[in-house]
Formats: sequence, C-alpha cells, structure tokens
Amino acid sequence: MSVNKTREIIIVLSILALAASLAIENKMVTLILMSICISGAVFILYRHLGELTDISADNPKMKTLKGVTIFNIAVLVVCVLAAILIGTDIWKISENGEKYFAATIVAAVIFFSGYIAPKLPYSKHTGLRLPWTVTDEETWVVAHRVLAYVSIPLGIAYIAGVSVIENFEILTLATIILWVGIPGGLSYLFFHKKCGGGENNKTNRGKTNRQF
Repeated sequence: MSVNKTREIIIVLSILALAASLAIENKMVTLILMSICISGAVFILYRHLGELTDISADNPKMKTLKGVTIFNIAVLVVCVLAAILIGTDIWKISENGEKYFAATIVAAVIFFSGYIAPKLPYSKHTGLRLPWTVTDEETWVVAHRVLAYVSIPLGIAYIAGVSVIENFEILTLATIILWVGIPGGLSYLFFHKKCGGGENNKTNRGKTNRQF
C-alpha cells in the first residue's frame, strides 16, 4: 500500500468517526461506530509507521513511535470500555466518580507525553505538530523539551485542582491550553527569532559585500 493511500484511508476513517458522532442520535451505536473507525485508523497507522515517517524498522526511534501508538490504543480501549459499561449500567458510577476517572485519563496522557516528548523523532505525523515545529527540526526539539518540562508540574497542579475547583470542564480546558500553549508559544518565539536572525544576517552580509 502506498503512503498516500494509507493517509487517505486514515483520513476517511477519521471523517467517518466524526460523521457518526454528529449524525447518529443513539449514543451506544455512535460509540461503537466511532470505536471501530478510530481503532481501524490507529491500527493502520501502527502497521505503516515506517512508511509514514521514513524511519527504518531497526531505528531506535521506531520503538518510541510504536510505544506512543500502543499507549494511544490503550487509552482508547479504556475510554470505550468505560463508556460502554457506564452506558449499559453495568458499571454504576457517580458523577463525581466520572469526573475523577476522566481526570485520571487526562493526567495519564499529560505525564506520558511529557516523558516521551524528548524522545520523539522529528516527524509531521506525531508529537506537537504546529506549522513552525514541523518546518524546522531545531524548533521541533525546543518545543518537545519545553513540553517535557511543563508536563509534570501542570499534571500535578491539574490533579490537585480537581479536588478544589468545582468547574471540572474549565479546569481541564485551561490545563490543556497551558500544556500546549506554553511549548507552542515558546517554540514559535524561538522559530521567529531564528528565521528573523537568518534573514537579517543575509541582509547584513549583502550590504557588506556591496561596500567592498
């Protein structure tokens, strides 16, 4: 299967999952269809990681990418199973219990991402994919180092905040914005300074050459 064909299948499955969430009213049917589509997309991604990232199978970084994919699958499976068990009343859980369960998943994603971020290879298919991070490898490295630094304190603050702050949705949204925004913003400043400095250096060299 060609790389373009693989990408197209993953995109189509993702669109089908989104369409199912919007078009079908039955929550259980929606959940099952979304799970099938997303699981299929992730499975295809896992099978074709080497082709999509141009990283050979014997490259140590491939192990990191596979680890990230397996973690994503595990989180998906846990969330789907929990949703099915709760939706069918097999798992009777209070509203407060649901909040702590969701907080545990979010915190796990933050901590794992912080641990794995510095090890991620430069790629357009995983990690903190922003226009400036996927354009320049050095900027990519800066972004993921910052992501690693902020993940632990933000994760701890988030867990502590769950017990104190009543509005769980606002707390989660604010945490995610900071988690992505801090490395995203700092890496953008680095990229802007690097590119701006490069252009200025070229201009200055041109002026110097004209003087001589």
